[in-house]
Amino acid sequence: MTKTRRGPIRAAVLLVLAGALATGCGADADGGGDGRPEAAGRAALAADAGTGTGAGATPDKARIAENVKSALEVRISTGEGRFGSGTNSPCASSSPKAFTEECGEAADYARETARFALDEIDGRSGFATLGTVARKLDKAAAAYRDLGCAKGPAAADARKACLDPAAVVAQGFPDLRSGATMGLAGK
Repeated sequence: MTKTRRGPIRAAVLLVLAGALATGCGADADGGGDGRPEAAGRAALAADAGTGTGAGATPDKARIAENVKSALEVRISTGEGRFGSGTNSPCASSSPKAFTEECGEAADYARETARFALDEIDGRSGFATLGTVARKLDKAAAAYRDLGCAKGPAAADARKACLDPAAVVAQGFPDLRSGATMGLAGK
């Protein structure tokens, strides 16, 4: 990653963390989590669900969507910082690492992040796009492992079968971020 690319990523991470701290989602201040940022997001979601202020109320749905996006952004930013995304991912079709354990580790982390997103939105309305993206990413990351893609398959047909799931993994973090943003609009 070049120095010019790190600046925007660091700035985005700092903004997310500052927002989480400003809204009280960055620490285990209420005792509702285990101190990790995503646990604080889950605690806030649980608190929102139990307020009895009308689950269909727009302000509550907006707050829940913000909490989901904030909790997910921490994982997405961590994954992008560690593995990159899009054409900078080891799983990108043009990457020489597409058939290596480095892409396998990126696939595993992307799958964990997708499952985290699915857990966060389970039973909640207004997250159709995020749900679709997360299920597609979960399935692609599993296929990448199941096909043995990280073991450097030599056969052309095996390598070709690995390209589609690897491409979904490479684009997984930006797609999850977009899905979470769509959740803010109830889509």
